[in-house]
Amino acid sequence: MNLLPKSSREFGSVDYWERFFQQRGKRAFEWYGSYLELCGVLHKYIKPREKVLVIGCGNSELSEQLYDVGYQDIVNIDISEVVIKQMKERNASRRPQMSFLKMDMTQMEFPDASFQVVLDKGTLDAVLTDEEEKTLHQVDRMLAEVGRVLQVGGRYLCISLAQAHILKKAVGHFSREGWMVRVHQVANSQDQVLEAEPRFSLPVFAFIMTKFRPVPGSALQIFELCAQEQGKPVRLESAEQLAEAVRERQQYAWLCSQLYRKAGLGSVSLDLCDGDTGEPRYTLHVVDSPTVKPSRDNHFAIFIIPQGRETEWLFGMEEGRKQLAASAGFRRLITVALHRGQRYESMDSIQAELSARVMELAPAGVPAQQQVPFLSVGGDIGVRTVQHQDCSPLSGSYVVEDVQGDDKHYFRRLIFLSNRNVVQSEARLLKDVSHRAQKKRKKDRKKQRPADTPEDLPAAPGQSIDKSYLCCEHHKAMIAGLALLRNPELLLETPLALLVVGLGGGSLPLFVHDHFPKSCIDAVEIDPSMLEVATQWFGFSQSERMKVHIADGLDYITSLAGREVRPHYNVIMFDVDSKDPTLGMSCPPPAFVDQPFLQKVKSILTPEGVFILNLVCRDLGLKDSVLSGLKAVFPLLYVRRIEGEVNEILFCQLHPEQKLATPELLEMAQALEQTLRKPGRGWDDTYVLSDMLKTVKIV
Repeated sequence: MNLLPKSSREFGSVDYWERFFQQRGKRAFEWYGSYLELCGVLHKYIKPREKVLVIGCGNSELSEQLYDVGYQDIVNIDISEVVIKQMKERNASRRPQMSFLKMDMTQMEFPDASFQVVLDKGTLDAVLTDEEEKTLHQVDRMLAEVGRVLQVGGRYLCISLAQAHILKKAVGHFSREGWMVRVHQVANSQDQVLEAEPRFSLPVFAFIMTKFRPVPGSALQIFELCAQEQGKPVRLESAEQLAEAVRERQQYAWLCSQLYRKAGLGSVSLDLCDGDTGEPRYTLHVVDSPTVKPSRDNHFAIFIIPQGRETEWLFGMEEGRKQLAASAGFRRLITVALHRGQRYESMDSIQAELSARVMELAPAGVPAQQQVPFLSVGGDIGVRTVQHQDCSPLSGSYVVEDVQGDDKHYFRRLIFLSNRNVVQSEARLLKDVSHRAQKKRKKDRKKQRPADTPEDLPAAPGQSIDKSYLCCEHHKAMIAGLALLRNPELLLETPLALLVVGLGGGSLPLFVHDHFPKSCIDAVEIDPSMLEVATQWFGFSQSERMKVHIADGLDYITSLAGREVRPHYNVIMFDVDSKDPTLGMSCPPPAFVDQPFLQKVKSILTPEGVFILNLVCRDLGLKDSVLSGLKAVFPLLYVRRIEGEVNEILFCQLHPEQKLATPELLEMAQALEQTLRKPGRGWDDTYVLSDMLKTVKIV
């Protein structure tokens, strides 16, 4: 039996609906869900004693079920004589106060202001099948009639899939009339989420249009979205914002349906937002491992990443998450990162909050009522304390935050919020500060403050930084590159001129300054805000031997190269990021490796000096081009890949005859380290210079 129309236009035809109900008979047809699925929204917006008009009632059981729970002043209309006759017969004895009338909703016969609620379940969607002039005119008449028969303060409650053209029409019409517009997402039942074939890939929404008394000259428009059945509505500024919010929820529902039907969709990530504020609260990454052999207990698991550890390779990079999922042994693993600025009470409260939502991302085959395991590392939600946040005209919004590492040390980080999973600069805090902070955190935990308010940990001053410790692996490798200079065992007694482009938190030039007493360092930083951050929060300070120049590194080097008497540096280091996220190379900006500019770098490097470059390039073709360009200017080129990261450190020299085999390179690194480890000098025992150069390759 074919009950579907030949085209969507037939939804607006009287003849189609007469045939539909004759063929279907007395079996109820429920658009967009049953009473049980809709009752939460219906009871929220309809009071039992209000007079309700149901337009396009069909043979749905919705009116009957509302009547049975106490909503007894209900009038139902439909354009189909067949269905009105069926419904009268079905309800004559059991529901005597409920009426069914054959009536065209575009030409209703009721007096003005007859009802307090007009209820529409799928009727607007059925009529507004396209945006042709005839259709839009019919819908205008329908909505005008809805407005006419409603009292001031009354509500048009429309259950809809909220497709773009329908949302645009309904919101546009009623907002122009000065009504309050609210869109409320209807919660799916857990059973429907896990059905073998969910009914709709699109979620169901309720439009609640509240009629206000017209105010001459007023242009007030109110738009609200309620994303959860019992959540608070969020006020939005425009109809466009409302449409975008609805579209995001539709995309999420589509994604859930795709994830349910099949695994291996590729890299899938999404943000779950706070229902009251709309701010991102959790970032989820869905990782499928099709090679894991299925069993009853390994379909699905959730992994909570402790605060501050989302930047680690295992959690922050796609390849790392794949490795984590494979080692966990689940066919689908969802990693959950916690956002700054959000309150998290405990691991248990996070699990309770996420339990229902993440089940929407479960794969097919999860046994009914199965408890989904929540995994983590370390047993708690971690510590993140935002010490400072600001916005730089050049770098954008940034935060300085303290986090606790897996070794119980505290670390200070600089994060640019445009790339929140990348640590721009990092320094370890001294243990006495960390210990005091930990004791204070335990005491303050009872006060129920957000986990990342600045009061949770003391705003540690610059001297709390452990300046002998390099956190970043690429900084360790860059320092190890100094072993390429002649006579590394004499470097502490040798005048050493360095140019460092890219200051960040200042850890790299500060380490050189403190460990090489004869060094003189020029550091170049384009953003004056970063010098303030480095000085106030990372223990950086200038001296007679270390000066910071606020300038574009390109302009600064071009200026030096153009002088009649050029300065010459033993070491030039580039550790500068690109502000353009669309490029395949995020460090350095492409202009820094253009051949004409590299010739200028060459002109200010001593003949036996070393040019050290931090390269972060995901585009293999672009990386090959960069390496070729570097080798054309610097014939001797070593590459050191940083394990578990995209970074590669390039060591560039001018004379190929200076080439060192790996054993010689390691011997020179060991000689330099022995010099640096002399008694009385602060040195991190875990930092072995020669280890940094073991995997160096010559290009």
